[in-house]
Amino acid sequence: MLDNVIGGNTVENWGVSLLIVVGTIIFVKAVSLISRKLINPIVSKTQNKFDDIIYSAVESPLLFGLMLAGLWVAFRHLALPQTVVAGVGGAYTILIVLNITWLFARLVNSLLDTYWTTLSAKPKNGQTGNDKMAPMIRRTILIVVWIIGIVTALTNVGVNISALLGTLGIGGIAFALAAQDTIKNIFGAFTILTDKPFRIGDTIRMDSFEGTIIDIGLRSTKMRDYDKRIVTFPNFRIADASVINVSAEPMRRVVMKIGLTYDTTAEKMAEGMNILKEMPRKVEHVSAKDLRVNFSDFTDSALVVTFVYSIEKKGDIASTQSNVNMKILESFNNAGLSFAFPSQTLYIEKGSASQLTDGVSD
Repeated sequence: MLDNVIGGNTVENWGVSLLIVVGTIIFVKAVSLISRKLINPIVSKTQNKFDDIIYSAVESPLLFGLMLAGLWVAFRHLALPQTVVAGVGGAYTILIVLNITWLFARLVNSLLDTYWTTLSAKPKNGQTGNDKMAPMIRRTILIVVWIIGIVTALTNVGVNISALLGTLGIGGIAFALAAQDTIKNIFGAFTILTDKPFRIGDTIRMDSFEGTIIDIGLRSTKMRDYDKRIVTFPNFRIADASVINVSAEPMRRVVMKIGLTYDTTAEKMAEGMNILKEMPRKVEHVSAKDLRVNFSDFTDSALVVTFVYSIEKKGDIASTQSNVNMKILESFNNAGLSFAFPSQTLYIEKGSASQLTDGVSD
């Protein structure tokens, strides 16, 4: 019975190949078990992170490579037509190259997670690192690694890449025209990456929108505005727009115009200006740096004092402004200073009033 021929091979040959496949599966399972139960605990206990990177990057591709090796031995044990051998050999070559590419991709990913992200997360000159840009950088590097791996695999099976690109030239031009917005967005993403106008977590203002950046992708950037809605911008729009990074400001500058009534004396005006100059001592998070107080204008209904102050970065802007306004209101009221409001005063001469009355009598 073992000598019976089925599909060009004896039953014995088919049985041996099947046993090789089953043995390979068992062997791979055993290696995986040993790796998890024995090698992984040892690697995890070491202080060096590099062995953890190597272990996490190599484990899965190695197991897949052992499986491919066992299947190849089982396949070569059989006598099959040359066309089948050539086809399976080409597929096997592609799988081997892609498996190696997979290993390199996992290694690069682990290195970025462990070293680059950690180092870039350290503050430099008071600024946070660019660790939040890591997802976009990781995706870009992995795409490049996989493109190199696919091109190498096709080259190894005899595909002429130059001829293939030439054949796809016209279609590539049409595709490029159809995908020009996508290409502009990708270049916009690299502009954001290199120029670093903002990072994930920064609050920015662009056009009529203001909010916090929650994601930077290859095609678009997402912002969560103050109404908790997500606004999506194409990257090429950001690259061409004027972006104000609110989070990067060292302090928030506030300009106030305070109007006092025209019956305010020079002494009272000086007293009010001194009250404003004392605000950094009286209100928390108000900086004395760049503080300016000056009697700036005579308007139609008020004597205007311009008060310029800065709120420290660690202070809450809305609360600090409210505290300053409350302190100004309290201090000015205690000092007897009156705030002006739009009004008009009419002065009528007595003689003119008498003539107007006589005219009405007649």
